[in-house]
Amino acid sequence: MCPQQKCLIHLIRDLNQILLGNPFNAEVQAATEQFGSLLRQIVASIDEHGLKRHYLRRHRPDVEHYFDGLARSSPQSEPAQAIRERLLRYREKLFSFIDHDDVAWNNNHAENAIKQFAYFREGRVGIMSEAGLKDYLVLLSLYQTCRYKGIGFLPFLLSGERDIEAFASSKQRIRRKATLPLYPKGFTPPHLASLKKPPKSS
Repeated sequence: MCPQQKCLIHLIRDLNQILLGNPFNAEVQAATEQFGSLLRQIVASIDEHGLKRHYLRRHRPDVEHYFDGLARSSPQSEPAQAIRERLLRYREKLFSFIDHDDVAWNNNHAENAIKQFAYFREGRVGIMSEAGLKDYLVLLSLYQTCRYKGIGFLPFLLSGERDIEAFASSKQRIRRKATLPLYPKGFTPPHLASLKKPPKSS
């Protein structure tokens, strides 16, 4: 199973809602303040160096220290207990991005990537087949991956390469004209049929 990264933007929104609903709860204030302080430090590193594991890994001890302290805590109020349980439940999925290059701490990339599927789905409810949907999703996944890698979707398909990473890092991209057949073999489109002269009879 591949590592997962939860969207921290949505988590922060939910924590803010709990805080707004319990403005005088000292336990809620402490829980949200500690998490916010930790995340602000990490985001400051992202602003300076980008989403690079080399720079973000230095925050791993702080992350573990935070969660260890959270696990030892025993808040009395129900809202603070809910925060503690949620953060501990997703402990392994909240800061996965610091262990990998170019993994966003929010889900902006994911939301943008599925917009095309949302557009495709409109007006097709009840008429999409499972096989057709699978093919579409495979192509959409390839397209979005090429997009984020900064490479052309069609050039990748025409290259014959099966590894996007290899294609993206190659210094010598295949540059050849497409030789895709426009019509099936043996088929002559009507607008070209009149241009073909019948063979002369001997």
